[in-house]
Amino acid sequence: MNNKLKSGEIVTSVTIILSALGLTYAPLPGLQQTLVIVSGTELQEPLQKLQEKFEQANPNIKLELKFQGSQEIVNNYIDEKNDFKPTILIPANGEILTELSNRLKAINNTEPFYDSPQPIAKTMLVGVAWPERGQVLFPNGRFQWQRIEQAMTANSWEKIGGAKDWGSFDFVTTDPTRSNSGQLTLNLWTQSKVGTNVNSASLNDPSVRSLFSLIKKSVYQPPRSTDTLLQEFISKGPNDADVSIVYESIALYRWQQSKINQTKSYQIYYIDPSIETTATAVIPRRDVNTATANAGGKFLDFLIQPQQQAILVEYGFRPVNNAVDIKAVPNSPWNQNIPGAEFKPNITTLQPSNSQINTEIQRLWERAN
Repeated sequence: MNNKLKSGEIVTSVTIILSALGLTYAPLPGLQQTLVIVSGTELQEPLQKLQEKFEQANPNIKLELKFQGSQEIVNNYIDEKNDFKPTILIPANGEILTELSNRLKAINNTEPFYDSPQPIAKTMLVGVAWPERGQVLFPNGRFQWQRIEQAMTANSWEKIGGAKDWGSFDFVTTDPTRSNSGQLTLNLWTQSKVGTNVNSASLNDPSVRSLFSLIKKSVYQPPRSTDTLLQEFISKGPNDADVSIVYESIALYRWQQSKINQTKSYQIYYIDPSIETTATAVIPRRDVNTATANAGGKFLDFLIQPQQQAILVEYGFRPVNNAVDIKAVPNSPWNQNIPGAEFKPNITTLQPSNSQINTEIQRLWERAN
């Protein structure tokens, strides 16, 4: 009798222990949290890969990924145009978040974020061109804004030394009212035009207003985001998309795709000076409780660990964690002999323009005709 009782007690004890272990490793419905992450499209594919890895390690946290142009992230959040409540915002650079913070503080005069913005990954603006066209446009092998403007003005490859059957010159950039890369492109082009840092005075220069009008007339229906632009650039190929400005990260990552879709892959050109931009994340206070914010912080800590930074390198980003060597990462695009790609390009890199300049660039673009 006693032996039977003891056996029963042991079985019951083991059941309780196993149940407890089950509770440890299986998510409880009442404790399940969902983080809605809104990011620029340049991070879409690496974040989708990291999502699976994070959810496996954190079964009680589910990630819901949304992707928009970086300027759209700000505008949609301010105007509450989303049909979801963002937990984490990750635009292409920290200046975008400064703009968001300033606009939110002007509305309710409270601190809009839980913590300081967290840098996630770095990249810079580069030019891409199909090889034969690049050789004609940049005969010395170096990117030149002036040559693109000349080609736009001529509107014909034949008039600038290209083949007659190449037809019109087609430059592609993103919409600066929706995408940060479009804003940075116009910033660098303006700087090249006036020979000085961009400010309110330089943006009011008649030559700059004429330049914006020329670009706007030449660029038909600019895409809302940079990755969308490059995918369209690749699918259209020469004669419909000849030269573009994109982030180095997606230029490196999409290069293999261009090699498959077209007879020749595109060439990367480093712009001098260029703008280094850092994808930066923040947890907003609006509609985000403390528990959800803590879960969001766990995800941001996850992103900057060496293993995740290495995955971002595979997608063409430069790490913010200095412990990661981009040449040592397996499948690093800097080890794939991509035409024009450089581990340490000999160029000057500038910080992104501030929110005031970005706003003025958007206004000038909207007024251009």
